[in-house]
Amino acid sequence: MMGKTVSSEENGRLTKWLKDKRHEKGHTMRSLAQVLGTPHSFIGKIENQERRLDVIEFMRYCDALEVDPYEGLSLLQEQA
Repeated sequence: MMGKTVSSEENGRLTKWLKDKRHEKGHTMRSLAQVLGTPHSFIGKIENQERRLDVIEFMRYCDALEVDPYEGLSLLQEQA
């Protein structure tokens, strides 16, 4: 059941959005991790859907990317 909880369709959309925004902003996993003050493996686990972000982490992630978190959250309401 772990795949169902970590790799849900909604999490996949949100993760793709975060990765796309990271690329748009010109960040590598290492440079974003440096801004966040985390190991680069943290970014890799998020983008590979091995780990989910909690709400506070999501807000910090969006702040580090200088993106609107509400834009990302709106993806969770979209139908597949």
